[in-house]
Amino acid sequence: MDQMSPDNITGVILAVSSSIFIGSSFIVKKKGLKKAGASGVRAGEGGYGYLKEPWWWAGMITMIVGEVANFAAYAFAPAILVTPLGALSIIFSAVLAHFILQEKLHMFGILGCILCVVGSTTIVLHAPHEQKIESVKQIWQLATEPGFLVYSAVIVIVVAILIFYYEPRYGKTHMIVYVGICSLMGSLTVMSVKAVAIAIKLTFSGTNQFIYFNTWIFILVVAFCCLLQINYLNKALDTFNTAVISPVYYVMFTTFTIIASMIMFKDWASQSGLKIATELCGFVTILSGTFLLHKTKDMGNTNSGSGRGSGRGSVSMPRETPVFTNSGSARSSSSDKIPS
Repeated sequence: MDQMSPDNITGVILAVSSSIFIGSSFIVKKKGLKKAGASGVRAGEGGYGYLKEPWWWAGMITMIVGEVANFAAYAFAPAILVTPLGALSIIFSAVLAHFILQEKLHMFGILGCILCVVGSTTIVLHAPHEQKIESVKQIWQLATEPGFLVYSAVIVIVVAILIFYYEPRYGKTHMIVYVGICSLMGSLTVMSVKAVAIAIKLTFSGTNQFIYFNTWIFILVVAFCCLLQINYLNKALDTFNTAVISPVYYVMFTTFTIIASMIMFKDWASQSGLKIATELCGFVTILSGTFLLHKTKDMGNTNSGSGRGSGRGSVSMPRETPVFTNSGSARSSSSDKIPS
């Protein structure tokens, strides 16, 4: 195992900090939403009383800090290292919910947390070093190489087909349509975000990168992709159960981002087959922990009280939700958000 580079260490610290802030923000915002709902119309029913709650605003500020840290992490470390660490936000959110919101964490949920930590540690210890970037023009050359141009063209074509053909016909019944659009475009978003983050880093180092048109093109791509993702992610959250969307979106988004990074930045070019296999095992371990956490997130809250009046010995079981189709009964809560 090679020693981690200083840039990778900085990227890991920023990525973990981002997960802590973002994971905490879910709980702080939910506390604000609960306080607002107790004294007025709940957000899920169209109320906006949470805008007067200091807890909700504290959660928003915490989330913004986390997103800024995540953005900065891409300037120092490869996407294959930063993106999977987003799963840690799920852990911090689950643990804080257990202690602050009294949402009990089932033993399988604890196992999911452990799997996420083990997988993240494996990726951190075996991640490739970030290649030296001295100008945004260098990133532009990587982005305009045939391999990445073909990947980008395929992504754009597939997304166009999903938007113009499948979304009108199957969008409201098949979750994979909305999530697929967000995940595919998300891989291009991360590559552009990384380019903009490096441009800002180099500019602060004394080499202004905003005099090049390449930087502004990357900024436009980020803006366009983000608006597209927000639009279809909101549609997904309004139509399907967030508890199902979260793990599926995380898996697809992270997978396509890693593929895009491999093609554009050639992260694994200098690594041995053993290291690549180890990183893949770490990624699969994170995915397993993420699914386990989401699958069992409500199991600790389905005991006493929920079965009152239903007969002695009755147990309330968590409601199952189809992964790819909408049952018509599951609606998302406005207090939920996908981890980034």
